[in-house]
Amino acid sequence: MLFKPKAFVGQVWLFVLLCLASGCAPYFHQPFQSSQAALGVPSPAYEDLVDLPKPQQKVVAAVYKFRDQTGQYKPSELGANWSTAVTQGATTILINSLEESGWFTPIERENLGNLLNERKIIRSTRAESEAITGKKEPNLPGLLFAGIILEGGIISYDANVMTGGAGLRYFGAGGSGQYREDRVTVYLRAISTSTGEVLKTVYTTKTILSQAVDFGVFRYVHFKRLLEAETGFTYNEPTEIAVKEAIDKAVQSLVIEGMLAGYWRPQTKADLEAPAVKAYLQEKEDVLNSDIQGNLMTERRSLVGISAAAGTHYYQGDYANPEFKFMGEAGLKISTRNYVNFDLRIGKGALATEQNFQVDINYADLGLNYVLFPKLRSSPYVQVGGGALVVGSGVGDIFRDFGDNGLNPYVKAGLGWEYLLTKNIGIDLSATSSYLLDDDLDGVSQGRFNDYYWTGKLGINFYLGLYK
Repeated sequence: MLFKPKAFVGQVWLFVLLCLASGCAPYFHQPFQSSQAALGVPSPAYEDLVDLPKPQQKVVAAVYKFRDQTGQYKPSELGANWSTAVTQGATTILINSLEESGWFTPIERENLGNLLNERKIIRSTRAESEAITGKKEPNLPGLLFAGIILEGGIISYDANVMTGGAGLRYFGAGGSGQYREDRVTVYLRAISTSTGEVLKTVYTTKTILSQAVDFGVFRYVHFKRLLEAETGFTYNEPTEIAVKEAIDKAVQSLVIEGMLAGYWRPQTKADLEAPAVKAYLQEKEDVLNSDIQGNLMTERRSLVGISAAAGTHYYQGDYANPEFKFMGEAGLKISTRNYVNFDLRIGKGALATEQNFQVDINYADLGLNYVLFPKLRSSPYVQVGGGALVVGSGVGDIFRDFGDNGLNPYVKAGLGWEYLLTKNIGIDLSATSSYLLDDDLDGVSQGRFNDYYWTGKLGINFYLGLYK
């Protein structure tokens, strides 16, 4: 076998494209030497935490224990693993988040015994000094007492909430990717020290992503010349950063909930309408309409819309060597705001082979679409329907030939996928097969099946109206 430079270059370009994918970002951060100690990076929720309005007066808060209550150990495919799945230092993380928020004055309660012992040593030392020198020593100031106690903990760690992957290999070259999502859940509550009342309880969740990507080539490029190469990476999101983000979000939620309930106050009443508060309230409303995976479930498509699409027809009939031919169409969409919607479309295209056969066609059809996830931004759908086509050069031919023998009815079925770019505009990708009810389109009647053709198209849908 001779070495083929073009084929090898194509494989190299495939590798480059894989590496340019957003999920391959860790590939370009491979460590080649040990790094120095550095300050800890902030969690993704840090900005929302520090952007809260300033308090009228800080709240003195005590945290005794904020622990891992899951009892979970790290998942392992190699046998028992006695390392815990999440950090055991959640109390320290919570105190740090309280300090960063600017709303609380955290006081030491986790190791209160150490603090009291140290104060005893100070008093004893001062008493001895006073006895020796006869000089009066100042008394220790009293300890701060808390207005609220913060309780709760890490109450859930779910491994393998979602897993998946994909791969492709052709002639000894290819790549694959896998991912796994875990989930950690944090509950936090504020308790009044004067009455024991639970003022507010909040909870937050955070997914933890693990992914692996690899690429390899294994093939003979010349006689007795074997090319073998492989690369890849594995990335595991740090559990400690995920827990920190969940706790930061819980503190932010507790501050805003307590502020809106009047338990603590911002500097001005206008701060109750601050952007951070509005964003939180919108997020809270969205959560009420979200599924277990965090996808927002809401009405997204109005009752009426218009569409346009372009693509290709691919003839399958009694002549050999078919060709791809350009097509275009426009249509009207009617939605039930449920799983079912309808498409009324007219279009123009052509069916042809390399030799002997080519016709221009005009068609109109009605399609019924079953949308799998109608309340999500992105959803696949299944389509069935029917229509008729006529052979001619103008769209008006379909009306002139209506009722004549030139009308060719067909049924169709296919698959599609729609993604909403905005509230009104969606991108629609679909593939359908249209099966004619007779075998007269190409003038030849033979074989077990009637003439039919494939249609692949990319379209845009514009939905009319406003959304709730």
